[in-house]
Amino acid sequence: MTNLRGVILDVDGTLVDSNDAHALAWLEALEAEGYDVSFSRVRRLIGMGSDMLLPELLGLEKDSEQGQRLSQAHTEIFKARYLPRIKAFDLVPALLGRMADSGLTLVVASSAHEEELEALLSLAGATDYVQARTSSDDAERSKPRPDIVRVALAKLGYAPAEVLMLADTPYDIEAAQPLGVPVIAVRCGGWDDFHLRGAIAIYDNPADLLAHYDQSPLAQREGLPVEE
Repeated sequence: MTNLRGVILDVDGTLVDSNDAHALAWLEALEAEGYDVSFSRVRRLIGMGSDMLLPELLGLEKDSEQGQRLSQAHTEIFKARYLPRIKAFDLVPALLGRMADSGLTLVVASSAHEEELEALLSLAGATDYVQARTSSDDAERSKPRPDIVRVALAKLGYAPAEVLMLADTPYDIEAAQPLGVPVIAVRCGGWDDFHLRGAIAIYDNPADLLAHYDQSPLAQREGLPVEE
């Protein structure tokens, strides 16, 4: 990559510490419907939208009557009980500001619904830096299918070779790879390096990436080689 122009941002687990909260909200919704599912089984699927999570977890389609009930319950529980307690990871606004100041265009690609996404971006202090948003409302299928990333790429208007994605799950990597979009991964979403092995670089969290910005793939601009 010699001419980086845009960055596609995941939000949950990447900019804000919300993955455990999503898993707990799903557990509450599932328990209300009589399902006995472990936290670990649900947690490993966070990063998928409900259209992918429910078939994987229960063999249940999201568009079924029960699937719609579960999906709606998860959304309502998350917003009411967990969203008010979610925090952004350290130095997220500083990292996004550094990207923007270097001339990069920032677009969000999230499996969250639009209303929920706006609240999370506000919590992260990201609203002023993001030029476009892509949510599960904009795509037929959520991650790990490439639909959401494809829409974000179209909003950027750049070739895949001119774009990086910043994300935290193997589902993000799986969604980006068919489109030729390289991924910088962060461990703060709860995944280890083995599961993030498709990424071109891995950092602990946004603060770690910011601390090593000049040595990272984000510094690979035309005429601006990465510092050794």
